[in-house]
Amino acid sequence: MPALLAKHLEIRGKVQGVYFRESMRLEALRLGLLGWVRNRSDGSVEAFIQGEAAAVEELETWAGVGPPSADVSQVKSEKVSPDPTLKSFQRRETG
Repeated sequence: MPALLAKHLEIRGKVQGVYFRESMRLEALRLGLLGWVRNRSDGSVEAFIQGEAAAVEELETWAGVGPPSADVSQVKSEKVSPDPTLKSFQRRETG
């Protein structure tokens, strides 16, 4: 059975208004991950990603680049406890 991993990401740079959240949602679905992504009022993007460890690591790597119009300057990553209530990967309102 693959190892389950959950991470909280904080992504900084030119990451709002560049299709980042929807691109991340689509990439997460492709990888079979659960979680959410949202804009932050400080201009960053925040995400909670959970699933098979290799897929979580792949999405974290993707977040360091983002979609073509993004210019990511930093990704802070923290391992967190999995959320058993998650059923999909969603875009959330700005937090």
